[in-house]
Amino acid sequence: MQNAVILSVGAYAPERVVDNLFFNELLGEDVDTWLRQNVEIHRRHWCAEGESTADLAEKAARQALERARLDATELDLIIVATDTPEFISPSTASVLQHRIGAKNAGTFDLNTACAGFVTGLDTGSKFIQADENYRHVLVVGAYAMSKHLNMTDKKTVTLFADGAGAVVLRSEKKSEKQGFLASQLITRGEYYDWMGIYAGGTHQPVNQEVLDKHEHQLQFVHRFPKELNPEIWSGMVHTLCERIGETPLAVQHFFVTQINVHAIRETLDRLGVPRARGHAIMHEYGYTGSACIPMAFNDAWEKGAVKPGDLVFFIGSGGGLAFAAAAFRM
Repeated sequence: MQNAVILSVGAYAPERVVDNLFFNELLGEDVDTWLRQNVEIHRRHWCAEGESTADLAEKAARQALERARLDATELDLIIVATDTPEFISPSTASVLQHRIGAKNAGTFDLNTACAGFVTGLDTGSKFIQADENYRHVLVVGAYAMSKHLNMTDKKTVTLFADGAGAVVLRSEKKSEKQGFLASQLITRGEYYDWMGIYAGGTHQPVNQEVLDKHEHQLQFVHRFPKELNPEIWSGMVHTLCERIGETPLAVQHFFVTQINVHAIRETLDRLGVPRARGHAIMHEYGYTGSACIPMAFNDAWEKGAVKPGDLVFFIGSGGGLAFAAAAFRM
């Protein structure tokens, strides 16, 4: 049997840096203090004018391919996880396939909001396990939410940012010492209308009334229960650990959705795991949705923190509400 191993990782953030003081001036109040104290976001990167999701995905993908020493023609499948696609149709993955010259790769987009990258890891790994024709799979999480922000909405404009991260999965002979180990997907659909972009699809096409009400832009409609993420994240960790015969303390790295560092710390506290194992980058990059987990993984990879043999958990959550977790041995 074959299994998926992580061959390489890459990431990209736009060159434009927006610090918290920008919002103090924009909104006419001190939001810098709140951001630093409550979510520990200091700055974020936004797309330049004319820069979009496919641009971010392309740069992250090229870096991952270069590090893998792999030509794009060797890819068999490209999965792009995003809820800020280049177009409603066709897929962003098809745009990416053309740009990088991956002429032999099939493509599709995947949307489970900010849980998308981990869902893509799960999906790509199972393609490799199920079919010997899939030898190299590129999974990209890409996010250009700055394009969908209401610049007067303090709840969203201060948090969300842009970026992309990518991994190359390779098919290798199944081994307990390396590769994909287990996964879990959970959805709490009762929260579907609590946060999202609710115009632009078939339910609510964009018209002038929608534009006037900013319904085509990201909205926080209701405040989510504070304990929701830590409860579900820690529960998923216990489930994966039970499946692979390990304990949370055996996990060297937790790459978790980068929306709130305090939620990550609470999750690790519940698990009895040192907080340092939850790698965080939101201080410098803000909240990059489906890109945040591979970007955090890339940051740890570049710093030499991720080593062969390490047990790594990826845990994502996003609108829907969708949750995804995956365990890999490096």
